[in-house]
Amino acid sequence: MFSKKSIFTFLRAQVAAFLGGITDYGLMILLTEVFKLHFTFSILISGTIGAIINFSINRFWVFKNQSGYSSHINSQLFKFALVVLGSISLKSFGTLVLQKGFQIDYRIGRLITDSFVSYGFNYPLIKYWVFKVNKKQNVIKSD
Repeated sequence: MFSKKSIFTFLRAQVAAFLGGITDYGLMILLTEVFKLHFTFSILISGTIGAIINFSINRFWVFKNQSGYSSHINSQLFKFALVVLGSISLKSFGTLVLQKGFQIDYRIGRLITDSFVSYGFNYPLIKYWVFKVNKKQNVIKSD
């Protein structure tokens, strides 16, 4: 059903997402609890820092052999930034809806929202758009 390579790529991507996510989540808590920023602003700041970590790990480790070095970094950064903007927006909105509409603590709401956004939005876009395999380069590599 799934190739061994695609499973390993998925697992490496989850490591990258975890490291970026744990930074993002920890920083969100710090900014909200210690510096008293509203959690939606904390998510914006922490999401940006987590995204930088996630992008770096994805480019230089996860998708390195797929297209990490074959595509120009500016193109990948632009696409990744668009994914991050969508991701941060979904996380902020989802967390706010769960907190205001269902009285769920923002920390729990964020974890719930993150799980949906990570697997349903971030991973597919990062794999199939940001670090998309360039078929032309695959043909060249196989020669």
